Amino acid sequence: MRILKLTDAVADKFLARRSSHDAAADRIAARILADVRKNGDAALFRWISRLDGLSLTQKSLWISRTEIRAAIRNVPRDLLRAIEHAARNIRQVAEKQRPRSWTITVEPGVRVGQRVTPLGTIGCYIPGGRFSLFSTLLMTAIPAQVAGVKRILVACPKPSPALLAAADFLGVTEIARMGGAQAIGALAYGTKSIPRVDKICGPGNRYVTAAKRSVSNDVAIDMPAGPTEVLIVATGGEPRFIAADILAQAEHDPDAVALLVTPSLQLARAVVAEVDKQLKELPQENPAWKSLVAASAILLASSLDAAIRFANRVAPEHLSIPNANEELVEKLSEAGSVFLGPWSAQPIGDYASGTNHVLPTSGWARARGGLSVLDFVKCSSTQEISRAGLKRLAPVVTAMARAEGLEAHARAVEVRQ
Repeated sequence: MRILKLTDAVADKFLARRSSHDAAADRIAARILADVRKNGDAALFRWISRLDGLSLTQKSLWISRTEIRAAIRNVPRDLLRAIEHAARNIRQVAEKQRPRSWTITVEPGVRVGQRVTPLGTIGCYIPGGRFSLFSTLLMTAIPAQVAGVKRILVACPKPSPALLAAADFLGVTEIARMGGAQAIGALAYGTKSIPRVDKICGPGNRYVTAAKRSVSNDVAIDMPAGPTEVLIVATGGEPRFIAADILAQAEHDPDAVALLVTPSLQLARAVVAEVDKQLKELPQENPAWKSLVAASAILLASSLDAAIRFANRVAPEHLSIPNANEELVEKLSEAGSVFLGPWSAQPIGDYASGTNHVLPTSGWARARGGLSVLDFVKCSSTQEISRAGLKRLAPVVTAMARAEGLEAHARAVEVRQ
């Protein structure tokens, strides 16, 4: 793993790489989406056959109850218990996030409120590359259930027994064998087999990400997603732990970004030695072997303040602070999910602490946090004005409306007086 001096040029290079536009993925996704939008099931099944090697019909597209029951028998009991444990924690956090309806009297005769209502139908996209990520089903479906969403559709090209067991535990029954841009198109536009959803959530590969961006004019999405990333800010700490967290993130994908930023050359060298040692214990096909070369590094900062400035500029998906203290945490303000102290291994947040692992990448953490119950509800305003309230506010409204040249607005109030 490289050690680089953190300069403006080095920082710009990392940020430019992350923000580069994937034109090739956009073109391919656009072609698939247009086909699915125009030709529905015929296009969906054709692309599934071509890209996933599955020959499906309207009936076999959906996982049957018989398949789910058979799959559960192949899941080890300890894994079933782990899924249930993680689900409990995720649900507990989601319950805490749930917004409430309220009303207040802002002045006599003027009552204003917030009404919280769930979305009707959502689509959970579950990646199905090397493994189908059943943990992502927990992270997307549970907040939706807590929000009160009535219909949850799951799209996964090759769902594993563990994913089907997790779905059964959650009571999620509509699971379609589809992935890629074609699945996003089916969820966004609807086909004879797939109902149109109100929102699509969940991570995916570059084509899924391109497709989600493209359909966002027609259906809500959770957030754009780029390659996964972790940034560790440390002045000291246990090199073994830091190296292990770097590798844990690096193994997601060959494009994954794993960065340690430190003012300590001694720590940087110790972590490099540990990364090299631990990497040799991983299989050669593990993506970490590629991502550590392509997109990851240890950046030697001139000071802790320089490291903090860089971290806030990056606004990483995962931010780890092994030497966490209140002052440092306050200064590091931009991140999707923050891991405090030496024992807060990043995979614990990926699976079981209860926080969500569907997180903003590519700097989106400056504008939003991770997936939550808030993504599955609408907070609508209400107002109820009495005759006395109208009398009090009429002069205010008519003055403002006429100042903006909106005569009919003013008259809509005056006609009621």
